[in-house]
Amino acid sequence: MVSTRSAEQDKRWVVRLGRIGAVCFGIVHLVVAWLAVQVAVGDSAGEADQKGALASVAEQPLGGVLLVVLAAGLAFFAVWQFLVAVSGHGLKASKRVSAAAHGFAGAVLAVVSVQLLTGSGAQQGDQSQQEITGWLMSLPAGPFLVGLLALVVLGVGVAAAVKGIRKSFTEDLDLTKLPHGTQRLTVRLGQTGFVAKGVAYGVVGVLIGLAAINHDPKQAGGLDAALRTLAAADYGPYLLGLVALGVAAFGVYCFAEARCHRT
Repeated sequence: MVSTRSAEQDKRWVVRLGRIGAVCFGIVHLVVAWLAVQVAVGDSAGEADQKGALASVAEQPLGGVLLVVLAAGLAFFAVWQFLVAVSGHGLKASKRVSAAAHGFAGAVLAVVSVQLLTGSGAQQGDQSQQEITGWLMSLPAGPFLVGLLALVVLGVGVAAAVKGIRKSFTEDLDLTKLPHGTQRLTVRLGQTGFVAKGVAYGVVGVLIGLAAINHDPKQAGGLDAALRTLAAADYGPYLLGLVALGVAAFGVYCFAEARCHRT
């Protein structure tokens, strides 16, 4: 009985700290949105993705302190999401996979924060994606494997967009924990944010697919390459501006989710 009670108390602490981490996750997305706006107006030399966002934070006054806070928060967020994925009773398989994916994203960003703090450097997202694509391409049936990866990423993008359109993310929320006037706004922010993330992942998937078709790993890229691809299209700056607003909406949504996510 004592051990069970202790385990429940430990779980509550993980959830509380994880909610703080969700706020940190939202902050990272807000910075990404700002970097995307800079790309849209042609005033960005940095990398417009989560790693670039953390690097931008590191360059600010008290950047080291801010990175420590973000690293800790993102690590707690990762633990919380992994806990949901492993022990979430009654959750659908898709919910567990989504929680595990968020946990992985939080863990990666926590590691990048530590790398920036220690000066060991963090590999750029596009470079990392190109190296992974190149390694897959070197394997037997490499182009097929890269094409399969492209389909997986496209699937993630479609799933995120559908999640936003159908508002299925609200199944994870207890909106009664929010002030009545903010409940509808939270849903709208979530819809906009998930659709924007779906668009971004979709472009990443297309870039990986082109790398598979042309047997050229350099054509692959991460979020930064996807945003710059949008910027280069017809009416690109406007499209990218809309995606940036969507990513910012997701960042604000994370703040609300931190308070009302079901555990």
